Amino acid sequence: MHRPLLVSDDPALLDQVIDLAARLALELDVAPGPDAARHRYPRAPLVLIGDEAAPACARARLPERPNVMLVGRVYALDRLAVLADAVGADQVVQFPDGIHHLVDEFLRLATVDTAVGGRVLAVVGGRGGAGATVLAAGLAVTAGTVGLNSLLVDADPLGGGADLVLGWEDVTGLRWPALESTSGAVDPPALVDALPRRGGVAVLSCDRGAPGGLPHEAMATALDAGRRGRDLVVADLPRRLDDAAVLALRAADRVLLVVPAELRACVAAGRVAATLTPHTDALQVVVRGPAPGRLRTRHIASTLGLPVAGSVRAERGLARRLERGRPPAAGGRGPLAALCRRILGDVGLGHGHGAAA
Repeated sequence: MHRPLLVSDDPALLDQVIDLAARLALELDVAPGPDAARHRYPRAPLVLIGDEAAPACARARLPERPNVMLVGRVYALDRLAVLADAVGADQVVQFPDGIHHLVDEFLRLATVDTAVGGRVLAVVGGRGGAGATVLAAGLAVTAGTVGLNSLLVDADPLGGGADLVLGWEDVTGLRWPALESTSGAVDPPALVDALPRRGGVAVLSCDRGAPGGLPHEAMATALDAGRRGRDLVVADLPRRLDDAAVLALRAADRVLLVVPAELRACVAAGRVAATLTPHTDALQVVVRGPAPGRLRTRHIASTLGLPVAGSVRAERGLARRLERGRPPAAGGRGPLAALCRRILGDVGLGHGHGAAA
């Protein structure tokens, strides 16, 4: 995973922030100014800008992004607020009084960064109705059929609910709203035990109540629990990114962009890819048939400038099985199941991979 980035050339500030991170077992990248920071700036899970570096960063017009924190030791709070606005910072920390805010952020990042065990895959649709949720669910189900423990994380609050795709809408267990109300550390086995699950597959789903965003703190908790307690975490992400989705993107070992083999879908997917690439260097394309205009996978991948994770032809009867509540790829046969096995094998989760402790 990418490390937090500290932009500063103030020796005293550097000593304080680096020492604090070290005590929490968190490594930082350090850049003395905006030029040195630019290539790492979009992908860092957190950016800290020292007050003395803020004017130069504002002039450099670094790209807009969430999770930017202005760290000050000298200026008064009103001056820090002006600098924060100039660099697009969403938080201000003044040493020493506000250090607890920085400690909280470092603890959250250290928890996710040191998580062991499970792989993380993120799936995004190149356009609406691309089949991203079906692929995400198929990956989680396929992992279960080969003896792995998986967690399907529904990160699209405007979707229909990943539990519905699995046919588990009546299975009791914790959904996002309950997790959002928790605070502090969550025991990974306890969290998984509280989720709707069958066999080796568990799901953390949005409910179908009032729509709302997912706090990135809750996403961090879910990713930490999944990576520590499962072999595989599959995050079904929205096309319009929020902070929680960005966190999942940065945690993902691979990000799969699902693109129907249609011209308009390719154009839409290009726009989606442009929003994803600042946050990940692991983006690949999955092409879904049919191809009414005979667009080929290699042409789509070349147009998008992305490597191919795989392609899948239309599967007869899949829509009918989903409507009847049967999970995708549940039988282990067909084009979707074959694609899922291939993707799992590519990330080291083949038949010989043992379950996470």
